[in-house]
Amino acid sequence: MAAEKNTSRRRFLLGGLGLGVAGVGALVLGWGVLPPRQRLHGSAPLPLVDGAVALNGWLAIQADGSVLLAMPRSEMGQGVHTALPMLVAEELDVPLASVKLIQAPNDKIFGNVAMLKDSLPFHPDDQGRLKALAQWTVAKAARELGVIVTGGSSSVKDGWGPMREAGASARAMLVGAAAALWQVPAAQCRTQDGAVIHPDGRRASYASLAQRAASIDPGTPVLKLPKDFKLIGQPAPRRDTPSKVNGSARFGIDARPPGMLYAALHLPPRLGDTLSAFDAAPILAMPGVKKVLDLTPQLARRSVSCAAVVADTWWRAKQAAAALPTQWKAGPQANLSSAAVYAEFARLLDSEAGYAYHASGEVESKAVQGMRQVSAEYRAPFLAHAAMEPVNCTAQVKNGKVMLWASTQAPGIAVDVAAKVAGVDAKDVSIEVLLLGGGFGRRLEVDMIAQAVAIALQCDGAPVQLVWTREQDTKHDMYRPAALARFAARLDEHGRIASWDNKSVSGSITHQYLHRNFGLPGAGPDKTTAEGEFDMPYEIANQRIAHVIADSAVPIGYWRSVGHSHNAFFKESFIDELAHAAGQDGIAFRRAMLVRHPRHLAVLDAAVAKAGTPPPGHAHGVALHQSFGSIVAQVAQVSVENGEIRVQRVVCAIDCGIAVNPNIIAQQMESAVLFGLSAALGGEITFKEGQVEQGNFHDYPVLRMGQTPEVETVIIASAEHPEGVGEPGTPPIAPAVANAVFSLTGKRLRNLPLRLA
Repeated sequence: MAAEKNTSRRRFLLGGLGLGVAGVGALVLGWGVLPPRQRLHGSAPLPLVDGAVALNGWLAIQADGSVLLAMPRSEMGQGVHTALPMLVAEELDVPLASVKLIQAPNDKIFGNVAMLKDSLPFHPDDQGRLKALAQWTVAKAARELGVIVTGGSSSVKDGWGPMREAGASARAMLVGAAAALWQVPAAQCRTQDGAVIHPDGRRASYASLAQRAASIDPGTPVLKLPKDFKLIGQPAPRRDTPSKVNGSARFGIDARPPGMLYAALHLPPRLGDTLSAFDAAPILAMPGVKKVLDLTPQLARRSVSCAAVVADTWWRAKQAAAALPTQWKAGPQANLSSAAVYAEFARLLDSEAGYAYHASGEVESKAVQGMRQVSAEYRAPFLAHAAMEPVNCTAQVKNGKVMLWASTQAPGIAVDVAAKVAGVDAKDVSIEVLLLGGGFGRRLEVDMIAQAVAIALQCDGAPVQLVWTREQDTKHDMYRPAALARFAARLDEHGRIASWDNKSVSGSITHQYLHRNFGLPGAGPDKTTAEGEFDMPYEIANQRIAHVIADSAVPIGYWRSVGHSHNAFFKESFIDELAHAAGQDGIAFRRAMLVRHPRHLAVLDAAVAKAGTPPPGHAHGVALHQSFGSIVAQVAQVSVENGEIRVQRVVCAIDCGIAVNPNIIAQQMESAVLFGLSAALGGEITFKEGQVEQGNFHDYPVLRMGQTPEVETVIIASAEHPEGVGEPGTPPIAPAVANAVFSLTGKRLRNLPLRLA
């Protein structure tokens, strides 16, 4: 019953949050104006061993003086297991190396507030009261939901407050303990390298003070000022690098509980097909095969219809699953094709006005009617995630308890779905979150969790590891949505943009995600569909940016930088078209529309200055884009060789607020550029007769070493609140390359992936 109550409460809050996103709604009134609850102390003590002493819900001091930090965010290569400990180490005055990570319990103080708060569809320039009130309300709702999730480039942004407060609060407690022991005013004491020090030479280690400190009231935590930072802002090495180099790092696929069996899936040949029958007898006769299972009845909306084979090795399970004789009932998507998807998109753009996410002035006023009009249509395909670590999950169901070993971005949701599939209370589900060999949004989904638990339920208490093949991962992903966008702008006699009309169409990720994982119906606008279009910084008097949601027969999900990934290509390419039509340089054209946006202007200027002049036979393409709170400008140096687009160099300037770890920021810009470049030059998922046509890296290519450009990162100094880093480097690369190609060839590429032929 407890699990049912928690689920009902979460569904109610998610429903209210959806109401708030659509129109702020009645949720804002009354309850919404009260302050959010604290995030320093959990509902239960930290699970500790070896005499460690907890000083709040986030950290504890061990007998050797090391600090245990409860880590609620998943490490998938973005460096949060280094950046987040830096926040605590800074405020606690301990060496970064002394901070050890333990998995955070499933407590609501660890929920990701920033990620949900950022889902509101307000323009970044909006400083109104309604926006402030809506953000306050959604932050409160997110605190009550307490969903532990890693995504939206939000880990440092979300941890900036509570993790620093945890460190500062513990420091105050330790100083208070020393002051009481020495009978001196606390103000006379200082801290350094895990010890409290008095001017008279007395020194006490945190370990010696921890037990006494646990009973000290820290008062309101006092955070350091940026001028006093010693660790934040320094390029600290990644803490996970040594284990990944020497092979000791444990990813989800490395789970090896004793007695483990292996499972492989037999998935439908087309979208929407349902398993109607199979012949298990010949498969059960194969070496090592233990079971052949129909998972469809247990999985419902949480997975496609499928069968599974359990064996003593994964290879045997895979071979047997592939050989399983099956019969399938065709679904409504049996004849789906990419051409049909885009035809429906065009019909919707012709017939629907869409939801206007941003409007100012009048795009069809009499004042602009006679001006020169420039129009264009852009297109982006479905994309797979193609993470290096295959989709996997290990599960055990025994004695009414469920144990999960998983590389997941959403452990809280994983626990909930495991409980539902196994028919147990959520408190009877444990999870060990291992390293992720790439996430990119794919591991926000929990279909593999549901499948693994459904299999383990029928394996007599043995743990079972489910691993998908690469082909299954490519053909049964939750894809980045395809999209179609139309633009119409008018230029005045000076070549300035007098009006800007943009309407796009795509499926709604949020609608599908809420239905898949929470059973909620999709309704209302979805910011992810229009982000990167409606929230642009350019100062254009007359604007209308709208979006039409198309019911997507294709399963779609969050993909690195989400809507920004294609909307930046649309918007920045069309800006370049307008600059050319106006007979102006693309950089000067943009600068003239950023008079009231000095931070954007500084980022653009920094990237251009660093890039310099392209060598003969090459061209520079520029793109400027804001996403996840960060402003990024990129200059791509491009050549065309034997009809192929080659990118030799990318300069990437970013203003992400306070740079917690410049080393990680540079790494993430490099990663994001290469990820985005893979998609820009080769990424495309197409459908024919209900089937995905791609299967592996031979026909869904990712960038190879020989194609990798030099990436140079310029970090703009800032004192603003830290913003996103993991995703903002991806959106600008496609338009920067496309704009360079136009400079070289005079050919405007309006469809992704970018192809000259």
